Amino acid sequence: MEVRILDPRIHEWGLPDYQTAGSAAIDLFACIDAPLNIAAQAPAMLISAGIALSFDDFSFAGLVLPRSGQGHKRGLVLGNSTGLIDPDYTGEILISTWNRNPAGCDPITIQPGERIAQMIFVPVLRPAFTVVDGFSRATARAAGGFGSTGA
Repeated sequence: MEVRILDPRIHEWGLPDYQTAGSAAIDLFACIDAPLNIAAQAPAMLISAGIALSFDDFSFAGLVLPRSGQGHKRGLVLGNSTGLIDPDYTGEILISTWNRNPAGCDPITIQPGERIAQMIFVPVLRPAFTVVDGFSRATARAAGGFGSTGA
């Protein structure tokens, strides 16, 4: 995978990397010029991660996820829950950030270079669809959903 550095400060902060030998995702930095306050319940804001990617392989994609500590301890989550980076997208990686805390709470301040999200790479399966009048295989569950197996 090729990475293009769009914000030169990434070289100072360190390239997005796995923080431990067992980390599943790389951390993404907030590439902002000054501390940024995000008010509770305000509309989501897009923050640059300072990089662009070229996958060179359409069999996997990137998922941008909140960092668990940021979400649990501070209330900083993604405005779109999960961001999908398609393998044919080569533009700037943007992080949709949202302060999920109740209105009236203090804003969350994000510092330049702070690790605010993470990206995991996942395989992509692209099945061919066959239009049918009825399915060729039955299951025990069938069309049951939304609590059909219990609460």
